[in-house]
Amino acid sequence: MSSARAVSFENRDRYIEIGLNIAYYRKKMGMNQEQLAEKACMSRSHLGAIEAPNIIRTFSLELLLDIANVLQIEPSKLLEHRA
Repeated sequence: MSSARAVSFENRDRYIEIGLNIAYYRKKMGMNQEQLAEKACMSRSHLGAIEAPNIIRTFSLELLLDIANVLQIEPSKLLEHRA
């Protein structure tokens, strides 16, 4: 098992929550996955995997910051637990 997979497994719930937060704020901005992916310079399939609660997809802090910039929110919003 690669270290990236081990890290993603250890932080599984956090990655799922971040993905759900991205989807929440993306929809709040009225954007679809294709629009956000294009503006954040990533593929739609990668974004789809990040947002999918049944897939654990690791990604860089740089990408998290890019997504937050496009969504016009503080990056911390993507890391927060939303009830």
